[in-house]
Amino acid sequence: MENFIVSARKYRPTQFDSVVGQSHITTTLKNAIKSNHLAQAFLFCGPRGVGKTTCARILAKTINCENIGNDGEACGTCPSCQSFQDNTSLTIHELDAASNNSVDDIRNLIDQVRYPPQRGRYKIYIIDEVHMLSAAAFNAFLKTLEEPPSYAIFILATTEKHKILPTILSRCQIFDFNRIQWKDMADHLASIAVKENIQAEPSALELIAIKADGGLRDALSMFDLNVTFSTDNALRHKDVLENLHILDSDYYVSLTNHLIQQNHVETLVLLDEIMRKGFDGQQFISGFMEHLRNLLFAKDPQTLALMEISDESRAKFKQQAEFTSTSFLLSAMNICSTCESNYKSAKNARLHLELCLLKINYLPSVYQLATEGSSGKKPEPQAKSTGATTQPTPVAAAPAIETVTAAAVIETPVVASESTAPLVKDPPKPVAPSPVAGLGGLRSSKSVIKPKTQENEVKEQAVASDFNNQAFDLPKFLGVWNEIAQKYKDANLINKFVMMDRPIELVDTVAHMKVENEVQVQHFNEQLRMEVLGILRERLQNYAIDIVLDVTVQADGDKKLLYTQSDKYDFLVHKHPLLGELKQKLGLDHEF
Repeated sequence: MENFIVSARKYRPTQFDSVVGQSHITTTLKNAIKSNHLAQAFLFCGPRGVGKTTCARILAKTINCENIGNDGEACGTCPSCQSFQDNTSLTIHELDAASNNSVDDIRNLIDQVRYPPQRGRYKIYIIDEVHMLSAAAFNAFLKTLEEPPSYAIFILATTEKHKILPTILSRCQIFDFNRIQWKDMADHLASIAVKENIQAEPSALELIAIKADGGLRDALSMFDLNVTFSTDNALRHKDVLENLHILDSDYYVSLTNHLIQQNHVETLVLLDEIMRKGFDGQQFISGFMEHLRNLLFAKDPQTLALMEISDESRAKFKQQAEFTSTSFLLSAMNICSTCESNYKSAKNARLHLELCLLKINYLPSVYQLATEGSSGKKPEPQAKSTGATTQPTPVAAAPAIETVTAAAVIETPVVASESTAPLVKDPPKPVAPSPVAGLGGLRSSKSVIKPKTQENEVKEQAVASDFNNQAFDLPKFLGVWNEIAQKYKDANLINKFVMMDRPIELVDTVAHMKVENEVQVQHFNEQLRMEVLGILRERLQNYAIDIVLDVTVQADGDKKLLYTQSDKYDFLVHKHPLLGELKQKLGLDHEF
């Protein structure tokens, strides 16, 4: 049986013109050969599989060719070219620096450089993976590299240019190899398929080229793998997907559609199907993040041209990008990035992934609530039934207190806080709610957020006035206030009950409540204000109701309550100064 030769070796370029995707380098080298402007040392650097070692061998062969053509290519038929192809050349030496990285290896190389070539004009040394040389070996190589004999040329190749000493870099002519474009690789694979009589679908070759990520050697290895996988010597798109274990892009398209429509059921069902096919969760979320990035690029023609995908896929992305907003894509990518970072450390990775998709699923609802809250206007009250069709109202505030259970008291205020935050007389600057947290209390809404028009502006101004407010009823206000406090007590929310169980003074529609310090003010504003205001305004149908906290001050204006150890210590030192001297002499500390 004939020995099989992998495509990466069988179709390795032997001339500059056959090198794929590095025309800027091959043109420079051919011009240098034709004009006889050869440097004493070359450094080829770039990612794996882009042709560094291949170009080094072609350059070495061409330099010693006895019949160089006018185009700067080797003839391939002279004795020097034949000996190179047969690996019997005595003027071209290859050294693997990964396994020969000591000072002694470099000293042996320097000893060989002293002898001129027996045939040909130059003695060429190709040192691959040169960054693996030790610092001592680099230093031993410096003098020879800077002032080599006239017949010696060094060609260094590396994938990690930053690991090479600057003194070495300054002595070399540096060539940076680019990642090979997927279109060039797909065309090269198509030419190989024709030579091997392989029926290959263009989409299958494009998928292999994109998966290779700029490395032609990787693309050729995957090409051989899929040809071996095929039973009829043909390459099909679906077989390549299965063999390379790549998730079809149609899954990402369907998933994005479900998320835009806020259909969390279909989202979870599709995720289950993907996981049952054996795809890793981290691989899936990384691919989905790439899909969202492509959608973001597809929203503008200039960035659309930057995408390394086929024209057919580019059209699909452009079509779906019309139904997604930029804010949605950016927030979704941010959530996916956080999920990918924390995926390995999560104890329940499947739940971690599902939670990520659910957060993205309800992003439109979060944006709608943020838009309604950031307008700074009061929400339009529920219209009474008159038999006529009315406009849809915004998301409602917290439900009536009679229907709120002990557990719901904790969850439902999230809606109230978003929808009623602008109703405070001196509201803080509205901040858009985080798409990561607080989704449990939000309601799904599939309505599209529309830009503010002149008609909507007039409606909001009408709602902002007190025209639609019910007359303020003091007994009813006190009844609702005490009812809320009792609900907190029944739910064993003692901190909230204590804050509510205080005497209040009413000035018009503003309730003044006295507290002892600023800490209580901060606690009330963060935990209770929007929750209590939402229920009061909804029950009393009066959106001018507000709550103001007054901090009580001692009669003399100087004394304050002692809460911390530092406060107590400062009080005692002020009263007994000798206590401070005693603490300093004995090296004591009042914190314990």
